[in-house]
Amino acid sequence: MAPTCSHLDTIRDVEPSDSGCTDCLAIGSRWVHLRMCQECGHVGCCDSSPNRHATAHNAGSGHPLVRSFEPREDWFWCYPDQLLFELPSAGPAPSHP
Repeated sequence: MAPTCSHLDTIRDVEPSDSGCTDCLAIGSRWVHLRMCQECGHVGCCDSSPNRHATAHNAGSGHPLVRSFEPREDWFWCYPDQLLFELPSAGPAPSHP
């Protein structure tokens, strides 16, 4: 049996905090790819970005799940379970313009 995320109950119907990385926009920095927290909507940059704000948000908030905030990407990442997965029942992913 494939491993499953044990944090699906934390997914909320949230709006993105910004159209780009909230923290990078505040400090005038750049990012590579974006991730959106599924508990509060915080948009943060990926671990390939200089500041790794999505992971920092997870560490500071304890919110376990992010979803890609990139066009045509529909996957989730669970930090505690270290698991990449898709949820067809989640519907289309939001993304930045």
